[in-house]
Amino acid sequence: MERETLLAKAREVALRAHCTYSHFRVGAALVAGGQLFVGVNIEISSYGLTLCAERAALAAAFTAGAGPVTHLAVACIDTPADAPLRDRTPCGACRQWIADLAPDAVIFIDGADRDFSISDLLPYAFGL
Repeated sequence: MERETLLAKAREVALRAHCTYSHFRVGAALVAGGQLFVGVNIEISSYGLTLCAERAALAAAFTAGAGPVTHLAVACIDTPADAPLRDRTPCGACRQWIADLAPDAVIFIDGADRDFSISDLLPYAFGL
């Protein structure tokens, strides 16, 4: 799936985010085994237990038994257009999930002019 198509899907699904506290809607769309999977951030009152969009999409793909993740797109639709890249990238926990579960995925970040690998975002990832 091409970059813009996957980013558009991430933006579309972000509209379904449940973020009653931060009001910061995030959507993720990924391709695994040739199939499309999506996720949104879901906040609850115990904020530390919030589920990020990237982890929701990865969990959906693995739950479905899909093949390796080849592409992942992330869109933070409430980020101002002039916000720096650091305000658009996955959090540290999501970066580690990607490192473990989608180590070879091409990562698209809405608002960034280039594609990323997980080693770009987490150069010294923990691993066993």
